[in-house]
Amino acid sequence: MAGHTVTTIYKQGMQFETDSPTGYKVLIDTSPENGGNNDGMGPKAMMLSGLAGCTGLDVVFVLNKMRVDVPKFKMVVKGELTEEHPKTYHTVWLDYHFYGDDLNEEKIQKAVTLSEEQYCGVMEMFRKFCKLEIAVHYHPEAALETSNS
Repeated sequence: MAGHTVTTIYKQGMQFETDSPTGYKVLIDTSPENGGNNDGMGPKAMMLSGLAGCTGLDVVFVLNKMRVDVPKFKMVVKGELTEEHPKTYHTVWLDYHFYGDDLNEEKIQKAVTLSEEQYCGVMEMFRKFCKLEIAVHYHPEAALETSNS
């Protein structure tokens, strides 16, 4: 049976260092108002990054199989937390932004849909505890230089 194991070690203050199964290390910390120094990603933000990474890998894999070239794309993931503790995401917005002057929108949409409906295990996990709002946006390639969000 497939699975993953990570080891997370307390460093100092509110900071932890966690490793991946392949040996990469990431710092986890929290904001100063919660006793940290913002010297790493917060755990909930890491969850959003995990979602983007999972679906992004799927989309690139499928587009490569379709021989579709996408010069640049990014995903913006925003989560809204509940007011009560334990605070969890009740809604997550996942926006795919594709940049190029001759994008094959039909095939890009198919790749995104395959990730959403069939391949992305992280997305399936998110569906078990929050509402997902997904949108795909197409931009001319030059728009990426003016977009920082």
